Amino acid sequence: MISSKNLFILLLISSFGLYSCSSEKKEESKSQVEESKASTVQSDEKIILFYGNSLTAGYGIDADDAFPGLTQSRIDSLGLDYKVINGGLSGETTAGGLSRLDWFLEDQPEIFILELGGNDGLRGIALTETKSNLLAMIDKVRAKFPDTKIILAGMQIPPNMGQEYSNEFKEIFPAVAEAKNVTLIPFLLENVGGVPEMNLPDGIHPTEEGHQIVFETIWPFIDRLVDNQDS
Repeated sequence: MISSKNLFILLLISSFGLYSCSSEKKEESKSQVEESKASTVQSDEKIILFYGNSLTAGYGIDADDAFPGLTQSRIDSLGLDYKVINGGLSGETTAGGLSRLDWFLEDQPEIFILELGGNDGLRGIALTETKSNLLAMIDKVRAKFPDTKIILAGMQIPPNMGQEYSNEFKEIFPAVAEAKNVTLIPFLLENVGGVPEMNLPDGIHPTEEGHQIVFETIWPFIDRLVDNQDS
């Protein structure tokens, strides 16, 4: 297994990766988000909302092969009445996510998966701001839909802003999860981040195979909540 040191070195090579998408790519991703949000949700379908950046959006691959699309495929194979909405936007920060969240809360999500923060870390945004925005997004979801189950995806960054910053960034996610009593995925890119063959040439966005591993990482957390909803 690749060491943490090598993982950070490999990520550092493409430290711009999560937020270096061109404006055209960002507009394209925004259009995809709007199409996903606008898709019809049947009255008997519960919503699983993935809310994140280019990782969630499936940058560089077909959206159906990204981990939200794979989640929908698993849901369909189990015959469950859930609709997955991909709220991923390339280049998104926690501040941007907070500002556009209301639009995604027009309908109640049964499960809300929050995958934001990576771009904050790569840009060196103040850790207090990132943490505050994550807390605010969770509060906003709960204020409108108290029964929504929330999952927070943990993230790590290379030490290009300094090892101390990197270490403190990593600790934001368990701290937020504990403070708000939400489910935590310790590291979204477990066994993918820093593994060259699991990532696109930019070294940071997963390939189709990488997304399959990410899906296997997140599915047990979703599966428990789906079962709880149907129990």
